[in-house]
Amino acid sequence: MPDILITKVPADLHRLLKEEAARHHRSMARHALAIIEDGLLQAARLELPEPIKTAKPLTQKIINEGIKEGRA
Repeated sequence: MPDILITKVPADLHRLLKEEAARHHRSMARHALAIIEDGLLQAARLELPEPIKTAKPLTQKIINEGIKEGRA
């Protein structure tokens, strides 16, 4: 199994990971892997709507006009 090294973890995040890992009776590495896996699986399950097809491409000019008209 490949390895991954995460450096420069902020102290508060490190502390939270350590506390959560202990609560779940896991090592920090196993808990970090579980968190990453859960996040990736959730992202894979996201069902996004099909893109809206418009008569003409949406340009920055059209966006700015809509904002100016209060449609933002």
